[in-house]
Amino acid sequence: MTQAYDICIRGGGIVGRTLALLLARERLRVGLVEQAPKLPTADSGTGDDVRAYALNAKSRALLESLRCWPDDRHATEVLAMQVKGDDGGEVNFSAAELKVPGLTWIVDVPALEARLAEAVRFQPLIELLGAPQDAPLTVICEGKTSSTRAEFGVDFEVSPYPQTAIAARLQCEKPHAQTAFQWFSQDEILALLPLDGAQGSAVALVWSALRERVPALMAQDAQAFCQQIEAASEGRLGKMSLISERGAWPLQSAHAARWIGRHGARAWALAGDAANNVHPLAGQGLNLGLSDVAALATTLGEREYWRSVDDHKLLRRYERSRKAEVMVMDATMDGLQRLFSRHGASWQAARNWGMNGFERSGALKLWVARQAMGY
Repeated sequence: MTQAYDICIRGGGIVGRTLALLLARERLRVGLVEQAPKLPTADSGTGDDVRAYALNAKSRALLESLRCWPDDRHATEVLAMQVKGDDGGEVNFSAAELKVPGLTWIVDVPALEARLAEAVRFQPLIELLGAPQDAPLTVICEGKTSSTRAEFGVDFEVSPYPQTAIAARLQCEKPHAQTAFQWFSQDEILALLPLDGAQGSAVALVWSALRERVPALMAQDAQAFCQQIEAASEGRLGKMSLISERGAWPLQSAHAARWIGRHGARAWALAGDAANNVHPLAGQGLNLGLSDVAALATTLGEREYWRSVDDHKLLRRYERSRKAEVMVMDATMDGLQRLFSRHGASWQAARNWGMNGFERSGALKLWVARQAMGY
């Protein structure tokens, strides 16, 4: 009897759909278990998905190869980035200075999900499923709260941060000029990311605020909420108005002990947030997840003709190719977050001195920037 599917993917979000399309391109038969989207909302709830992701050049090339990259209005190219510390520290990045087309692209989540869903619908080797089906390999792309990961007995070590991310969309008095802004203060990080294309004046807010402050911030009326952001952002974009609901979700660093294994007679692998979570301060979360599925699809597509997709040595290649890089990124983001949560004048002086030193570091700054941008 012919096996219905080579691979069953659990999780139909951006990472899961991208993997399904990549595997179908390798002529593998895929069953994709879609799930109702879980929006990042506070306990009070919101109705809209207000997320926006910063995607680097590597992620863009991957999505373009699948013909799933959104149009310019929904994927705003970032030409400059300004990062400010809490006592005069400052780091600036410029696409022109670095001789790259763009530093990153701020991508509207619903637009990207719609493009991927349309591509999946027209791919005959992908079948949408309402429940998991048997396959030699199951890939878990369910995100950080994955139920399958728990079902399969995979240890997932979680270290919560004392912060909750607040996300929203804001209309600004001044145009953003394709610039991303970030302010570090003791314990909190505020980011304003450009939306609506080159001429836009709307931004995506990602505010990593202390957990105990979040209920009050979420309950504030729109005017008071925007006034706090205007003050924290030093009036850089002028007056602001709230044009969306507010969403919130707790922040954590987390990683799975294993990325591959067996459950009964069948093999499994993790990808994306189901495998690892990092702090969003550098916007690398989805970039890491897309790199995961690109590596897994390449590993399976380039396998020796006599290896099946559930071959343990084959899957170990994938685990080794991704785990080290992701753990380095996690440690870097965790270190930066903890550095800016240290109190005291000496810590404050040291981190701002470090920011200014990095700004003047020349080759080091160029290397770090190109790594983060995926060039």
